[in-house]
Amino acid sequence: MNAAEITLSPTMTPPETPRVVSADELRIGSGRTRRFVGLEHGARISYFFVDNEPGEGPDLHWHPYAETWIVLEGIARITVGDTELIARAGDTATAPAGVWHGFKNAGEGRLQLIGIHAAETIVQTWAD
Repeated sequence: MNAAEITLSPTMTPPETPRVVSADELRIGSGRTRRFVGLEHGARISYFFVDNEPGEGPDLHWHPYAETWIVLEGIARITVGDTELIARAGDTATAPAGVWHGFKNAGEGRLQLIGIHAAETIVQTWAD
């Protein structure tokens, strides 16, 4: 992109008052997993912060957009289509739009990861 294509003028006055969204506001039920839906917070991405015990994780599902995982702690066994990946703390993996995927905690300790959804809302279709 060159300067002639930029149509946004920067400002010091945001359209809404910036705020911190607390972890408790994002918590799903009484569990440790949190869900951030971008549309509710003026963001164009959404994410899950996942904190799973060994063996836990979502079964196969797909989205109409890409999902990217960043492993913060532990070991994840990630399935993308017919490929299985092993990701460890610091690793990143992505599932393209429209491809079945899921992950499980493959380690002996906790798995913490962030699953970034390239959309301002979360849309999931489960394999059942």
